[in-house]
Amino acid sequence: MTEPLIAPPGLHDVIVADTEIGDVRGREGYYHYREHSAIELARTRSFEEVWYLFAHGRLPTAGDLSAFVDETSACRAIPDEVGAILTTAALLGGERESLAGLRTVLSAVGPATGARPLWDCDDDARRDQTIRVAALTPTVLAALHRIRSGEQPLQPRPDLGVAANWLYLVTGHVPGPAQVRAIEQYLIATIDHGFNASTFTARVIASTGADVYAAVCGAIGAFSGPLHGGAPDRALDALDEIAAHGDAHAWAREQVAAHRRIMGFGHAVYRTADPRSVMLREIALELGGPLVDRAVEAESAITEVLAEAHPDRPRHANVEFYAGVVMECCGVPRAMFTPTFAVSRTVGWCANILEQARVRKIIRPAARYVGPAPSGR
Repeated sequence: MTEPLIAPPGLHDVIVADTEIGDVRGREGYYHYREHSAIELARTRSFEEVWYLFAHGRLPTAGDLSAFVDETSACRAIPDEVGAILTTAALLGGERESLAGLRTVLSAVGPATGARPLWDCDDDARRDQTIRVAALTPTVLAALHRIRSGEQPLQPRPDLGVAANWLYLVTGHVPGPAQVRAIEQYLIATIDHGFNASTFTARVIASTGADVYAAVCGAIGAFSGPLHGGAPDRALDALDEIAAHGDAHAWAREQVAAHRRIMGFGHAVYRTADPRSVMLREIALELGGPLVDRAVEAESAITEVLAEAHPDRPRHANVEFYAGVVMECCGVPRAMFTPTFAVSRTVGWCANILEQARVRKIIRPAARYVGPAPSGR
């Protein structure tokens, strides 16, 4: 019997699957969706076009896109059967716990819409389920926020695209074109990013043959952690602390001396600048304003202090740092920063769920027992 392989902590650099969805090249500061640069897609395409790429494996023609927009728009409405659950979920927990409410509601939407296990579905049925859950997610998140804020949820508008609809559903106002495009570029840039914790979780659950909603809810649970999707609002909280302190260099040195992690800096994969952060910094500068000025100054100071503390491994601003700045400039409430991230990432999870479902083999690694020796043997 051969000895089992022992994986490094966190499965660092362990390849666990083949994928055609995309890849992250950390040393190059580059990532792509299929054969396309993700940043180039964010600069030149609409969210709906890139969503189609994830759902069908290619960019759409004009006719494809029109039909896809109609299909996805028709899936945005919350089923009547889960209306009462929506209200209950919205009133549980604090204002920054919308992801917990989303898990609750989506868990109910599955059986309410007759979702079947992936194992029992063909490719078309699986794809239909993923389209519904990705289209529905923004509506649910916005409704949870508005109910918690004492306001009535709004109905999705068929004349608005995904990004504009998201801002409208959350704020109650039709946004301007600059804000729509800024959020749209952010959403495109964050659809997928390698085998991160939430994507891997989604694929593990999909490998069991469970339904799409189970896999997405598991991904949301992993995503909610502060070391993963829960970081954009914390990064902006840090900017508030710096403003109150008055000296970004001194504040950063205090964090380093206390061994506190500075949210919005460093990345598990990139060894150079995070390309998403580079693009979002450009978008923030286009939007302008005092917050952007403070963010640019803080980024410079923190990067300098971290380089002094860790000369062997510089830590650059990651996607969360400028994501919070851009979202605040576009009127997104801070409690909805991480949910905005989830709006886009659900599309990526769904693509990974579909890919994993075709494998038809459960993910079942082993663990090394290091506890006390069993008795009686």
